[in-house]
Amino acid sequence: MKEIKEFLNLSIHLSDEIVISVRDILILAVVLFVATIILRIVNKIITRNLPLPNKRKVNTVFSYFRYLVYMIILFIMLHSFGVPVTGVFAASAALLLGIGLALQTLFQDIISGVFILVDQTVHVGDIIELDGKIGRVDEIKLRTTRATTVDNKVLIIPNHFYLTNSLYNWTQNGTTTRESVSIGVAYGSDVQLVKKILLEVAKNHPAVLDTPEPSVLFTDFGESSLNFKVAFTLNDSFNVRFPQSDMRFEIDRLFREHNISIPFPQRDIHIIGNPSSSKV
Repeated sequence: MKEIKEFLNLSIHLSDEIVISVRDILILAVVLFVATIILRIVNKIITRNLPLPNKRKVNTVFSYFRYLVYMIILFIMLHSFGVPVTGVFAASAALLLGIGLALQTLFQDIISGVFILVDQTVHVGDIIELDGKIGRVDEIKLRTTRATTVDNKVLIIPNHFYLTNSLYNWTQNGTTTRESVSIGVAYGSDVQLVKKILLEVAKNHPAVLDTPEPSVLFTDFGESSLNFKVAFTLNDSFNVRFPQSDMRFEIDRLFREHNISIPFPQRDIHIIGNPSSSKV
């Protein structure tokens, strides 16, 4: 026992002021070992429900975080052993502050990317709407999300946008979505006939699902029209503009056949002349 204590008390003199004993080195090793175990457990808890590609991305970020934790532990332990690390702390703090300010947006993107992968709010193949932009998600990276718009243009979204804007996931509840086409008819039109035509157009379109059935809503008495909306369900909302266009063509054709007019705003303009200009 005495020999063990003597061994633990053996010291390494790095300088006149810096002395590290074997006990200090063992304590540091144990602390680092325990920290490693805890970090592995935390990493497994975070990534246990993630698919393999996303798990690899999170592991990459977590590895950098692990090295940062090791550095902090090392500085704290050395300080507790009496090693003067105040200067190192001050220099590191100034350096990290400068780097943090320069890479603030980059860090926000990476942290947001980790949140997206862990929270699983967005998946590859989802149709999302963010800041008025709509696209189908092709790839989720740690810094950006790549999506393709309906015009086949690549949309690159910085991940921090998810934290600062409202995100609409069109396919979060499944691939089917409820869409609509709005139309106004002139006052005096046969509203039951309008309803019949709108239902017929929606039911006959090949892209519209039979269940749930299309429905027509009489939405409002407008300033110059009676406003209707025909609602229907699609299995591919990403290309909704094409079925909507087809329906508008067909609605216009059937309205012409049944003499149902679509009004447009009209204004009477009264020009008031200057009375003084008529005098000679």
